[in-house]
Amino acid sequence: MMVAKKMLALTIRIKKNDNFEGKRLEKAIIDFLVQHGISGATVWAGVDGFGKRGRSKVQIEGVTVNMPLVIEVIEERKKLEPLLVEIKNMVDDNGLVTAHEVDMF
Repeated sequence: MMVAKKMLALTIRIKKNDNFEGKRLEKAIIDFLVQHGISGATVWAGVDGFGKRGRSKVQIEGVTVNMPLVIEVIEERKKLEPLLVEIKNMVDDNGLVTAHEVDMF
């Protein structure tokens, strides 16, 4: 019988052109997570989306224009929760940060 382990799933929604202290925001967030010993994260690129800052999509004709990005992290609550305030400060009003409990098998 498999036993589920309770973990925290963090989802960060931003755009490719977002920056933090002169660095691409997704790179800054990934570097921050690595520095704090998080086990892993994935950056997903979207092809179309919209939010309070308008539409974000990929232009196929040779130029990528501000595509939506999603950073997904699944980690122990005790490791991830202390980082949430700083992550939200990095994202600021440029995106959305959500977290929910998941069962990991």
